[in-house]
Amino acid sequence: MPFVDSNHAQIHYALAGLPGKPALILSNSLGTDFSMWDQQMGEFAKTLRIVRSDTRGHGKSSVAPGPYSIENLAKDVLALADSLKLERFHFCGLSMGGMIGMWLAANAPQRLGKLVLASTAAKIGNAETWNARIETVRKQGMKPIAAATMERWFTPAFRAKNPSIVASIQRMVESIHPEGYVSCCAAVRAFDFREQLGGVNTPTLVISGMHDPSTTPADGHSLADHIPRARYVELDGAHLCNIEDADHFTKEVSSFLNS
Repeated sequence: MPFVDSNHAQIHYALAGLPGKPALILSNSLGTDFSMWDQQMGEFAKTLRIVRSDTRGHGKSSVAPGPYSIENLAKDVLALADSLKLERFHFCGLSMGGMIGMWLAANAPQRLGKLVLASTAAKIGNAETWNARIETVRKQGMKPIAAATMERWFTPAFRAKNPSIVASIQRMVESIHPEGYVSCCAAVRAFDFREQLGGVNTPTLVISGMHDPSTTPADGHSLADHIPRARYVELDGAHLCNIEDADHFTKEVSSFLNS
């Protein structure tokens, strides 16, 4: 089980695909571990070297004292890339992972090949919403928010048709360490990239779920409209569109990265 040390934390990661192929780093959403990308792995690994890591405070990565910032989380990605001797890599991040991608594009553009920003926004939510969520988790743990999270992450039709998948993702959210979760909530709460989008020069694909209440298609269009030459794709799903519309997501990202 490989780990890399980064700024007082141990970051858990896994490798797949063929050595020598272009590298793709996958970055998960708030409240998940890197298994959220399982449905993409078979196709991505045919043409890419895949690096998946658990974000600080999530999965098997350590829970260093918080709060965190998106800069902290992005520097964990760079530490991982450095340890694997990846001078350049593609990056695909969903939700909080997309925020990490934006920071990398602004602050380490020489490291990026192409960038995929999925189900994300230059600013997500407001301080009041994040503060309320943090307070709930501090008082009651992860279970109370996990069920409500499934309602935002998947459409009613998907939840009805795929109860076992939804139950598995709900258990994943419930398993996240509360302190790691609230520390990352603070990172998302503080991040606002709206004034910097025009400076992103990395080739970028923006993906939104047409039924996503958290990072709406309007948020995705705003990213694509303000990032020079970005391409926009909308999928038939809610927030975790890489799971709900998995085949379409995988096809769009593979086509973009391999073109």
